[in-house]
Amino acid sequence: MLEVGKVGKDDVLVDLGSGDGRILTTAVKDFGAKAAFGYEIREDLFKTASSEITRQSLDARVKIFNRDLFQADLKEATVVTLYLTTYANERLKPKLRAEAHPKTRIVSHDFMINGWKPARKENYNEHTIYVYSVPESYM
Repeated sequence: MLEVGKVGKDDVLVDLGSGDGRILTTAVKDFGAKAAFGYEIREDLFKTASSEITRQSLDARVKIFNRDLFQADLKEATVVTLYLTTYANERLKPKLRAEAHPKTRIVSHDFMINGWKPARKENYNEHTIYVYSVPESYM
C-alpha cells in the first residue's frame, strides 16, 4: 500500500482502522514519512500498536488514537490508508470529500470507493490496491 501510494519524506499519513499499527511504523521507518497517525477503535489492537510504536522508539513521529475512524483528523494528511469494507468506504466518502486536501492520496486495500475513479490500480497476487487522488477521483 505504501509503495503504490508513493509515500515519501514529505508525507503525513493517516491510517483509518490501524489494526496492529504496522502501516504506521513502516511508513515512518521504511518510507521516511514525516509523521503517521492512526485510528483504531478496538482497544486490544490499539494497545498492541501503542506498545510496538514505543518499542521501536517512534513515539515522536507516530501516534495512534483509540477512537472511531470517523473522529479522525485529516487536516494534515497527504496520504490516507484504508483496509476497510466497501460499505465502510462508502460511509467515509463524505468525510474524505469534506476534509482531505487537494492532492491527498487515498490508498485502499482490496475495496474500491464506489463511484470514484482510481488514479492508479495495482494488483499483487490476489490483492488489489486502489489509489484515489483528491479531488480528481470524484469530480
